[in-house]
Amino acid sequence: MRSRVWTVPNIISMVRLAGVPAFLWLVLGPEQDGLALAVLMVAGLTDWLDGWLARRLDQRSSLGEILDPVADRLYILAVVVGLFLRDIIPVWVALALPLRDLLLWGLVPFLRTRGFSALPVHFLGKAATFNLLYAFPLLLLGEGTGTVPTLARVFGWAFAWWGIGLYWWAGVLYAWQVRTLLRETERPTPPVSDHA
Repeated sequence: MRSRVWTVPNIISMVRLAGVPAFLWLVLGPEQDGLALAVLMVAGLTDWLDGWLARRLDQRSSLGEILDPVADRLYILAVVVGLFLRDIIPVWVALALPLRDLLLWGLVPFLRTRGFSALPVHFLGKAATFNLLYAFPLLLLGEGTGTVPTLARVFGWAFAWWGIGLYWWAGVLYAWQVRTLLRETERPTPPVSDHA
């Protein structure tokens, strides 16, 4: 049943969401970067695990389809905010990612006029998220001097450039899909009430 709430994948997603404020506190409060990295690693692992378990245990649900991308977006937002406030990433990176999400949220009312609440996640969006979820921990690890931080910064920025580019490309494709949907799909007709 797709209306189920308390499934194993959904519980994992809820725990993953609880890691968002924990990550921000670790990065901005005591600056425990090692623990913050551990939170991000667990978040990345559970991001894969909840989808795998949903398919394996046949526990796909409507809530799970919402929780998974919401958790991804919140982690990206939390990491962007945390790294910006720590002066690890420049302001343009901190604005580029939330701005793309804001633009896509602006398309939701148009989708609703055709009876949809969201578009299915496609591979390009997943690839962008994958790159970003690797980029930010590497950039955090890149704080400091020495061989390991230097390599982490180089690889972190490589993942960040690819991630930001793919993130926006995926956003453009979503916007094109909405445009196509609006042109090719009729507005749903409201049910006729029967007043005798």
